[in-house]
Amino acid sequence: HLPSDGSAQVTDVTGATSCVSVWGPKARDLMQQVSEDDFSNDGFRYLAAKRVSIGDVQVLAVRISYVGELGWELYVPSENALRVWDTLWDAGRPLGITAMGLGALDSLRLEKGYRLWGAEIQTEYNPYEAGMGFAVKRNKGDFLGREALVESRKQGLSRKLCCMTLDDSSQVVMGSEPLMYGDSVVGFVTSADYGYSVRKSIAYGYLPVDLANEGTTVDILYFGERYPATVVREPLYDP
Repeated sequence: HLPSDGSAQVTDVTGATSCVSVWGPKARDLMQQVSEDDFSNDGFRYLAAKRVSIGDVQVLAVRISYVGELGWELYVPSENALRVWDTLWDAGRPLGITAMGLGALDSLRLEKGYRLWGAEIQTEYNPYEAGMGFAVKRNKGDFLGREALVESRKQGLSRKLCCMTLDDSSQVVMGSEPLMYGDSVVGFVTSADYGYSVRKSIAYGYLPVDLANEGTTVDILYFGERYPATVVREPLYDP
């Protein structure tokens, strides 16, 4: 889709770039220790991006977090990524810094209600069904998919992504399980995990709009067992 007049180019810099994320309630304290740049709320607003220095390395910092806490993503040339990591790690040890794995990330993002591409968001669903309509600006001019979005708005929603918690918090499912209402399969679990902040077992999935109401109870069919789950308001956790 590049213009044929050469007025725009695309360069893949994936292999030359690393991303180090600093997320958590003490993220600002840590960033201010390793940089002379302004990381205050007024000086670095949500979703802003700036060139900043971490120690003696310049990085592109974006104030965004995928775990529901304050944080930044730091995009750094790959050859300097270890230096940035070491600077952050050394300064963060007195603050209780922890290296987080994907398991923790998945649990935290579900507590906050963040969607995952390939699970809650994919080509089978539209942004309005996924609860992402706030991120769509239909009047910005023509763009790929605009006509389909406009048509979907005219037709209205037939299903909606819902957050559910299992009635028995000791039960944890894995994802892709059928959602049952009575004897009918009405959807599938898109993502599931245990939320350690809220101490609940969480599942997300698309339900017909007449079932997508707070308080509705469905069953998750897990290896032949039916686990009751209740539709709840999201996000479950928002510091």
